[in-house]
Formats: sequence, C-alpha cells, structure tokens
Amino acid sequence: MTQTVHEDQLKNGSIINADALIVGGGISGITAAIELAETFHHALLIESQPSLGGRVAATNQYFPKLCPPTCGLEINLKRIKNSSYIKVLTMAEIQKVEGSPGAYKATVNINPRYVNEKCTACGKCAEACEVSIPNPFNYGIDKTKAIYLPHLMAYPFRYVIDRNHVNDPAVRKCAEVCGYGAIDFDMKQIQITVNTKAIIWATGWRPYDANRLDNLGFGKYPDVITNVMMERIASENGPYGGKIVRLSDGKEISSIGFVQCAGSRDENHLPYCSAVCCLASMKQASYVRALYPEADIHIFYIDIRSPGRLEDFYAKAKQDPKLHFHRGKVGSITRNDSNGNLVLAAEDTLTGSTVRYEVEMAVLAVGMVPNTAVDKPVMNIELDPYGFFAPRQKSGIIGTGTALRPADVADSVRDATGAALKAINVTAGRK
Repeated sequence: MTQTVHEDQLKNGSIINADALIVGGGISGITAAIELAETFHHALLIESQPSLGGRVAATNQYFPKLCPPTCGLEINLKRIKNSSYIKVLTMAEIQKVEGSPGAYKATVNINPRYVNEKCTACGKCAEACEVSIPNPFNYGIDKTKAIYLPHLMAYPFRYVIDRNHVNDPAVRKCAEVCGYGAIDFDMKQIQITVNTKAIIWATGWRPYDANRLDNLGFGKYPDVITNVMMERIASENGPYGGKIVRLSDGKEISSIGFVQCAGSRDENHLPYCSAVCCLASMKQASYVRALYPEADIHIFYIDIRSPGRLEDFYAKAKQDPKLHFHRGKVGSITRNDSNGNLVLAAEDTLTGSTVRYEVEMAVLAVGMVPNTAVDKPVMNIELDPYGFFAPRQKSGIIGTGTALRPADVADSVRDATGAALKAINVTAGRK
C-alpha cells in the first residue's frame, strides 16, 4: 500500500530515498508517479497544496466526452493507494536542488496542516468553527470554514486549518469538539532531504489574472467571471449545486457571452495562444444548453482553434441555432444599470461593423500561465520567454504537462507518461 507521508510522521532532518521525485500533484504528476510505479521504480510525489488533484479536480467535465473528472481521478487515486512504490507528501514545497543526474539531493519544507492522521473527516470541527474564509477550491466564489476538507475527492482525505487563522481563538475552539485528538496547533514547519536519481517537474498552471483586464469589467461587475470559475459554478458539487446563476443576484441565466482570448494573443498580456480555451468555452456552452434549452449563447472569438479530431466538437456546437459565433474580439464590457445585464461590444471583423450584445453573464476565457513563470524553479533550468520549461533540457530534471506548454488533460497524461520514461532512462544511467 502507498506510504502517504505526512508532516506529523516526519522530523527535521528526515531523509527519503526515491528513484524519482515528482514535484506537483496534479494530473501530470499523478500520471508520472503511477507510470514509474508500474515499472517498479520508487516515486515520491510532493504537492504544495493539502490535496492531490490540481486543477483537474476542480473541473466540471472533460471534453470531448463530457464526463466528470471523478472518472479518471478516482481510478488514479486508487492506483496510488494500492502501490507500494509510491510515497505521497502534501503541504510540501521544494527549496533547493543540488547534484547531477543520478544523484540529486533536494531540500523540501513541509508546512503544518494542524490536523494529524487521527482525523476521520467527520466534519464536527467545521460545524463548530465560526470563522469563514473564501473557498479556495471554488476560486473564492463562496465561503468555507477556516478548518475544511479541500474537496470531496481529497487525497489524503483529511481536514486542514487555514494557516492565516490558526491563532484565532474562535478557530482554536474547534479542537474542543474533536473526539479523536486530531487537531494539533503545535505542528511546525519541518525540513527534510530527498535523495533521488531524477526529478519530474509537474507544477502545472494558473489562470491569467483577469483583474489586469481593465476593459472587461472583472472585479467591477460580479457577473463577469473567468472560465475556471465557470467550471465550479456549473459543477453539482460547486457553490450553486450545478445551477448557473448570476453572482450579483443569484438569478439563473437565460443569456451568456463567452469572451475568447481574454488577455491572450496580446503583447500587453499573454502573447501566446493557450490552445484549449476555444474548446473549453464550447464545452461550457454545452453546460448552459443542458440546463437552459432556450438560453442565448454568444461566443466572441479571433479564430476558433479546435485541432484534429476535436474539430467535430466545434462542428456539433455550430449546429445549435441559439449558439451564436461572432468573429471579433470584445473591446469592452459595461453594465446596463436598468436591468443589471452586461453589454459586450466588439468589432465584427467579417462585416467591419461594431456590434453590441446584452447578456446576463460574461465568461472571460483567460489563458494558462505556467506556475514556473511566477514561482521560478529552484534549480538552474532554462525557461522559454513565456516561463515554460524550455525543450531538450540536458539534465535529469524533466518538465511535463503544462509546465512545458498549454495542454489539455489528455495531452498532459500522454506527456507525463513520456516524462516517466525519461526518468527511467536517467535512473538506468542512460542519456
């Protein structure tokens, strides 16, 4: 069985040995760990958040099959649990890497969860907690308690206390209702050493900051949301039980606009295309259609990019008579104060005219920013101009998934399998 290592089981100076260290517990990191284990290589999978799953866990449905992420994650987490070749460490951040291929030494800090392995996830502590925080899993759309379970598929399935409120007397009262002695406010950050032959960097991505798009009203109008927020709103385990509603008044929508390339392909923001946004918006349009058959849906685009077999997904979307495609980038979003609706203005590049459409909600298709562009890797690794891992690194440190380029889930899984093979070659001394 998997040895799930937690901060309450380790001490300062502890040493862990592994064939490969995988940094990042999203779909790419999980896949790489499983592939290594299948070939009898010991993998240590570390994740900075309290749970594995990454952004895939927060997705409502995959495309093109439109099935929930539980389909893939449930199987993968079961494989992790049943493997004696995988160790998992959450709340962990890599601080330093020394050495060379075949003989790396990594320094890892483990942050306190303040909830130990005695936790049964009964939820009584959260029921008693009177302090609420913006829900990180739902991108702050709703609130959760300061002691919370990250999400319903959390691995490990254990509560965590928000570090910003750990000294709040109201939060400390939670310990009084725990009958298992699971809450431990004396937990401290510790530092361990990992000896490994190869390192797979699978730190994933974050959505581009929509607050920087002044003309599109994010942060000013509550009914302007981002595409990642839309995934959580549409989810049955999201803040509204799967109903798609306006954040301003809780009203279910009858019209919606999708704004493609929100900050992308723009020299002032993200110069590149994030590859998945067009299809993600069409997928989200299908969420709307399933719930509200008569809703008007507008997609504003520069170019629709649906490569390969995914062109069929686009062709099917175009058959919807109430899904309107407008070739033109939205230049501004304003609010009609008489009814609270949003007015999207764009130049229709097919006709040369300016068009305006009024909708009840607008979804900004913000691009994918590699976490390596913001949180620079701690070792000497070459990045491309956008912050992605540069190709063909001459070392045993291997980038994978969206650390390399924008990618969907399927591409990330395939790439992670390749990264595992590269790591195996390093462990065997092959170049």
